[in-house]
Amino acid sequence: MFGNIYKNRRVLITGHTGFKGSWLALWLKKLGADVCGISLELDTSPAHSQLLNIDLRSEICDIRDLEKLSAIFHDFQPEIVFHLAAQPLVRRSYAEPVLTFQSNVMGTVNILETCRRTSSVKAVVAITSDKCYENRECSDGYKESDPMGGYDPYSASKGCSELVISSYRRSYFNPEMSGIDHQILLASARAGNVVGGGDWAADRLIPDIIRAAAGAPVLIRNPQAVRPWQHVFEPLSGYLLLGQKLFEGQREFASGWNFGPRENKAITVGEAAKMMQSGWDAIKLDINPPADQPHEAMLLSLNCEKAHKYLNWRGILTTNETFEMTSEWYKIFYTEKQVISSCQLDKYIETAKIREAVWTK
Repeated sequence: MFGNIYKNRRVLITGHTGFKGSWLALWLKKLGADVCGISLELDTSPAHSQLLNIDLRSEICDIRDLEKLSAIFHDFQPEIVFHLAAQPLVRRSYAEPVLTFQSNVMGTVNILETCRRTSSVKAVVAITSDKCYENRECSDGYKESDPMGGYDPYSASKGCSELVISSYRRSYFNPEMSGIDHQILLASARAGNVVGGGDWAADRLIPDIIRAAAGAPVLIRNPQAVRPWQHVFEPLSGYLLLGQKLFEGQREFASGWNFGPRENKAITVGEAAKMMQSGWDAIKLDINPPADQPHEAMLLSLNCEKAHKYLNWRGILTTNETFEMTSEWYKIFYTEKQVISSCQLDKYIETAKIREAVWTK
């Protein structure tokens, strides 16, 4: 897969103990990479990264600590960097705006500055969010050329992160000068609402729903909000494909990219909750939104034509398959005490081969 470029490569992941980061670490180990992860201490129990028990180098480090970051990079000498570490929650950003901006903006500055000072780094994929765009509640999906913005502190911090990435790309990692005065190619990736097994973060729809399977019905705060839901495997395949292109020195891929669901449609929060419930009848729902909640966008979708046309990337799972896999993971974990992450990833890869995903070659 991915041209076999990850085998025996030194790959560094920030946020490797988080939801997406833990799945990315698992996939990279399957690809034969030498992985180093940088994260804060675990803040959920259970935690997917702990359940996986992957053989990798794990460093506890706050990405706001430039000196410690530099020491880790200097020692590990990564060739490829995936930057996922962030304060990832909209509602928490209202409560802790300073932490959110420090982590998501200055944390990104620190990672890119450390990459700039580390001669071994060749490719950097920085992950932001679909919420980085100035959301005008438009029905058309946002394109990579649309302006950055953000109503809430989280969304604004992700828009700021994109500006930081763009500045570093133009000032220090200009693709036209790659191989002449520097050797780093830098891209950013923006994905839709990502779901899958192993997520226990507070204040997220799927973890809240799963916790309700063993207790009181979960309160669905914003059932009419529309989001581009996709399984975690889908954007990860895009990130890995992008990393491959950058590491191979293909300058034209050093830019921003959207990765969204296969069916190019978004469904409501309420519909997503009911799909989870259909996969596990122990889940109880209370679709009765409170009146005093902070602002969240009602409509958000992505235009992924750029990834389709130039990366030849597409998601392979239907919406039904996405939620079936997600509910299956949790149902088996709670009823049979088994972690099926590796098996699900293998199954996804086989499905991708059958559906002729470009990265399977």
